[in-house]
Amino acid sequence: MIKKIFKWAGALVLLIVICISAVVPFRQNLKYEAPFPDLKASKDTTIIARGKSLVLGAAHCADCHSNANVDSLLESGADVPLAGGFKFGLPVGDIYSRNITPDSLTGIGKRTDQELARVLRYGVHANGTAVYEFMPFHNMTDEDLVSVISYLRSLKPVRNEVPENSLNVVGNMVKAFMIKPVGPDGEVPKSIKKDTSAAYGKYLAVSVANCRGCHTVRDLSGNYTGEPFAGGAAFDEKDGTFIPPNLTPHFTGRIWQWSQEAFVARFRTGKVLAGTPMPWNSFKRMSDDELKAIYNYLQTIKPVNNATAATFIPKQDKE
Repeated sequence: MIKKIFKWAGALVLLIVICISAVVPFRQNLKYEAPFPDLKASKDTTIIARGKSLVLGAAHCADCHSNANVDSLLESGADVPLAGGFKFGLPVGDIYSRNITPDSLTGIGKRTDQELARVLRYGVHANGTAVYEFMPFHNMTDEDLVSVISYLRSLKPVRNEVPENSLNVVGNMVKAFMIKPVGPDGEVPKSIKKDTSAAYGKYLAVSVANCRGCHTVRDLSGNYTGEPFAGGAAFDEKDGTFIPPNLTPHFTGRIWQWSQEAFVARFRTGKVLAGTPMPWNSFKRMSDDELKAIYNYLQTIKPVNNATAATFIPKQDKE
């Protein structure tokens, strides 16, 4: 009897696998509906400057959308060519960042302002397919979204054909059944007061700088599964594994008992460990007020008991 049960169970599992395998190819390019925000790029130098401060600072676009020596360029204050091509070697396959310079053939020059705004706010490409959940800008204010698009429009076009993404079997299944557009949490404000308040800090940490995205455990589809800002997610890099620390105001947290001055000073130091996924040199360009606001917000969130023994484990220590 038991042999028969295992036999039929095995047959059922095989049937399910065959059915899923047959469906997956037809779900690779699902189309979704999403509105086109009525936003237009500006040539106003103040608006462009705000966009530049976001793109090269808090939003750290340069860390993903460039294959150049980003750290050196950011350290020197030079402009970073945002021509894409950076490869993310992930468990689901190889994902390449896109060219976001205004080149008409290989960049965003072929897209309208409204199409760009829809990608950033609703996670839907111009062709209706879903965007991978790498950019947390769904709740970015209208004012800042216009600033970012305006800055990108002001860049020198760079002709760079980026390779198509290459997903493995797991990646194709994740794309088929788990990847869906992510939109704003509610009505998006037109603007926000830029000061050192916890409210502005929350906006930066959650909607711009993606502190929550890396310091919270997530699944393969990008959905949050851990306590917000409690750390613990593992990032496997060439030299070892980086583990974002707990940022909540619990005694097991990394910044527990840090003063506001110490918090700002750590960011001014910049990158210490080579290969870290933390965009230190982009964040180093943030203003003191922006960093103070983030610090003030982190003091208000729920304390979570989650000690991370180490934030970096060298590859040889894992072997």
